[in-house]
Amino acid sequence: MAISFADVQAAAGRLAGKALATPLIESPALNARVGRRVLIKPETLQRVGAFKFRGAYNRLAQLSPAELRTGVVAFSSGNHAQGVALAAQLLGAPALIVMPSDAPAVKLEATRAYGAEIRLYDRLSDDRAAIAAEIAQARGALVVPSYDDPHIIAGQGTVGLELVRQAQDLGAELDVVVTPIGGGGLMGGVATAVKALSPGTALVGAEPEGYDDTLRSLQAGRRLTLKPAVRTLCDALESPAPGELTFPILMRTLADVAVVSDAEVAEAMRVAFATLKLVVEPGGAAGLAALLAGKVKAGRDGAVGLVLSGGNVDPGVFARIIGGEA
Repeated sequence: MAISFADVQAAAGRLAGKALATPLIESPALNARVGRRVLIKPETLQRVGAFKFRGAYNRLAQLSPAELRTGVVAFSSGNHAQGVALAAQLLGAPALIVMPSDAPAVKLEATRAYGAEIRLYDRLSDDRAAIAAEIAQARGALVVPSYDDPHIIAGQGTVGLELVRQAQDLGAELDVVVTPIGGGGLMGGVATAVKALSPGTALVGAEPEGYDDTLRSLQAGRRLTLKPAVRTLCDALESPAPGELTFPILMRTLADVAVVSDAEVAEAMRVAFATLKLVVEPGGAAGLAALLAGKVKAGRDGAVGLVLSGGNVDPGVFARIIGGEA
């Protein structure tokens, strides 16, 4: 099922008064460093600390009263977990989240704080989708995917809708928009909105080394599933393949995908903290890492719209990175 700009607009209506319209900010110091104007969309300031609340609330807000009573099940390493948990809490629905046992403690604690039940699994040996499906079947609950759902994609698209309109209010024409990519829900939604409002704007994704499944899939012209042998600092972007629904959108709209190293991501987090005064999690900083490393090749030299997608990082990990230990 494809999504349209009308779906994104409808999502914006549902999210009004629920999600924050995060600001568009600018740093002269960052502009000077990269040699062009950068307009930053800090979804680190969104409810639950990441863009994921947008898609989760848009999905759950369309459930029937009966579906809300039986509740929802989701699987996530953290940000989608929190988004679903908060959306369920606001709508009065029970939620169970299947999370990896090695998920950042800050994400586990926050998910519990929103009232969700948590079921832990082993990332290396268990099938989280199968666990979630089994629980959902037993409870008669609905599984809420983290990205491969049209309502989730449309909700995430409101990031792009706001970004373009806020840039227009500043008198800026966006040359390129840079966004992290995991399964493609954020990028797919943002691309749908940006191309509707600003067709000439190029779209560039950012993926971590070893998890560049979107880039490789685009190069192959079909969805590829990777089997990474190592972890990445960007735990939020550890998707082995682009989504079935998101990939056609990415095929149609992306100009390029930049692949960033853990070292480049760590440097981007340090720059965000020191220059922007923002705490950004590794996955959320992937786009900034690509920009700082000179890997955003698409477009000309005009304004860049940059999405910082989340800020839920373990305090100990963050301290080590800011201290230069990663």
